[in-house]
Amino acid sequence: MIAETLAWLTDPGHWEGTGGIARRSLEHLQYTGTVILIALIIAVPFGWWIGHTRRFSGIVVGVSAAARALPTLGLITLFAVLMGIGVVPPLAALVILAIPSVLAGAFSGFDTVDPRVVDAARAQGFTTAQIVTRIEIPLGLPLLLGGIRTATLQVMSTATLAAYVGAGGLGRFVFLGLNTQQYAMMLGASVMVIVLTLLIDLALAGVQRAAVPHGQRLAAASPDSA
Repeated sequence: MIAETLAWLTDPGHWEGTGGIARRSLEHLQYTGTVILIALIIAVPFGWWIGHTRRFSGIVVGVSAAARALPTLGLITLFAVLMGIGVVPPLAALVILAIPSVLAGAFSGFDTVDPRVVDAARAQGFTTAQIVTRIEIPLGLPLLLGGIRTATLQVMSTATLAAYVGAGGLGRFVFLGLNTQQYAMMLGASVMVIVLTLLIDLALAGVQRAAVPHGQRLAAASPDSA
């Protein structure tokens, strides 16, 4: 099976054309990028507002727990019934899957900022906008990126279900292989999903590490912080 999977992956003919591995991989990445962008637009302002005001923080916990309990395949099927076959139903379901992690990251980033730092800035005359943009966003950025990283991994691995309702992506090979009993195709597509997910995670880990403010790195490296 491993040899057959490698043969399927390394066959140049399988990478060409609109139905080839390259095109399906690009679709998979496009779905993931679109879903994460929509989740950012929805969840980040809401998470930042809750983290800054310290109000309704229980909503974050409740929404995250409730959204994570929803079955993604069930949501895709429900949206497909309501909206029809295509790419919109799986994207809507994946956005719901991604929002909890992004929301938790945005909220936690602000919530973990030391209130004494905020009070000191306010005492020096900082406005609310300056506190948010110069203190809370930079200090909370690593945790936000951690939430984005988690959401991206979840969406990348779940986007294969998009093909269940007629969309593209690497899931096409999984369902086609299942229907035609071409298990090398199924395993090869799964390997491609794993490889792409690991590469994306590696890139986001680098971005998250680079986003840590210099002062926080020094504090973490200081023996007094242990």
